[in-house]
Amino acid sequence: MSFALDVNILLYASDESSPYFEKAKSFIESCIIQQEVFYLGWATVMSYLRISTHPSIFDHPLSPDEAMGNIETLMNLPHARFLSEEERFWEVYRATTGEVPTRGNLVPDAHLVALLRHHGVKTLYTHDRDFLKFSFLNVRDPLL
Repeated sequence: MSFALDVNILLYASDESSPYFEKAKSFIESCIIQQEVFYLGWATVMSYLRISTHPSIFDHPLSPDEAMGNIETLMNLPHARFLSEEERFWEVYRATTGEVPTRGNLVPDAHLVALLRHHGVKTLYTHDRDFLKFSFLNVRDPLL
């Protein structure tokens, strides 16, 4: 079984001031150690780089090198895969958003869901309950 990670899990694991830091860090460490294939969308990676280095969001933002180093740690794992849009992605996005009315803050979530659907990934680890709106997705919260 494979799964994907949402950006909020990566962010909590990088923010020592977060009440979820320890659980998120432990979860990411388990993803690194185990051999189960996991996926990250490139939009997830870019969101992580944007948010984790932002001084208005993190009390102690990461330097760009620290944030990129965290991503490179994941990239170098033999069981990590990175997903991007491929031919016919727009059709999958339209089908996904046809099932769940999508606007505003739900657009990036729908983008990730459509990307996962396009690549056949059905499980997402996230702390964001908005993903529960997408019925085909098996949403799991590792922070509970």
